[in-house]
Amino acid sequence: MRIRTKRVYEAAARADGTRILIDRIWPRGVSKAKARIDYWAKPVAPSDALRKWYRHDPEKWPEFRRRYFAELDANPEGFEELRERLGGGVVTLVFGSREEDLNNARALREYLEEHG
Repeated sequence: MRIRTKRVYEAAARADGTRILIDRIWPRGVSKAKARIDYWAKPVAPSDALRKWYRHDPEKWPEFRRRYFAELDANPEGFEELRERLGGGVVTLVFGSREEDLNNARALREYLEEHG
């Protein structure tokens, strides 16, 4: 399986494979048709409290990542549902943040790589 990340505001492409939205709230200004999301993974998105605490502050990245991983560890049902949707081909974790590097999709990709 190959996991990519991509902003929801970028055009969907056939090469994206399965597109999974990794945000708890739907991104502003994007229709569901345009987003072409195959699965909205709300159960494994960062909690509202964690998202509001982090606010994409690069200095908080290591702690955000640690806390998010703890949320994922505490949610085996949500994580298993996500794993069932991954399949074996290309998967694109889609996110709405302007921050293209230190975001929840990247953290989830790292978590998936560490936890199979």
